[in-house]
Amino acid sequence: MLDFLEKYPYILAFILGLIPALIWLWFWLKEDLHPEPAKMITLSFLGGMLAVAFVLPLQKLVYDYIQNEATLSFVLWAAIEEIFKFLLVYFIALRNRVNDEPVDNIIYLIISALGFVTMENTLFLLDPIKNGDFLGTIINGNMRFIGASLLHIISSGTIGIAMGLAYYKSRARKIEATISGLILAIVLHTTFNLLIINEVSGNIFFVFGMVWVGIIFLLLLFEKVKSIQI
Repeated sequence: MLDFLEKYPYILAFILGLIPALIWLWFWLKEDLHPEPAKMITLSFLGGMLAVAFVLPLQKLVYDYIQNEATLSFVLWAAIEEIFKFLLVYFIALRNRVNDEPVDNIIYLIISALGFVTMENTLFLLDPIKNGDFLGTIINGNMRFIGASLLHIISSGTIGIAMGLAYYKSRARKIEATISGLILAIVLHTTFNLLIINEVSGNIFFVFGMVWVGIIFLLLLFEKVKSIQI
């Protein structure tokens, strides 16, 4: 078995990248009072994974041409990730009739985010595994579980909250809410990345603490959206 994993390290990287996402997926799905179809959950998750294939080339272009403007680069990187996570799940589920209650927007966007996280985690863990750095793999995996995974949940969940609150509003109001949620998600994502890159002593604990606070707020707003009636 170990020989097999050493020969195909991407399989181990994928498994380790998938486990945290499945834990969070289980958590959020049990919060949904009216479970979504397994097919749409799977397609939304795969859509999030597929988004990485669009995101990476565009982020490389940003790096190649705007690398001297660090802040702008981080804004564009965050924007690219949030837009493509949203677009893939929009065409798969959000405009589908299965999106039949306000909270569904949050569920499907978080599912897409977890698919994205799975593929992103896999790519981050691949090099340490190839180099036989299993301790580094465990550490990176835990950091991804605590930090980046939660960041994607919060940012995509923010868009879902905005859409959920406007679910029974006019079309114009829905579009306005979606754009507002997307902008806020990009701001949150960019802020997190900048704080991590510019970390000073003790700052890393503050950043992750704020991420957990963000999750608490997301849960509170999730409950508010669940209570919305026509």
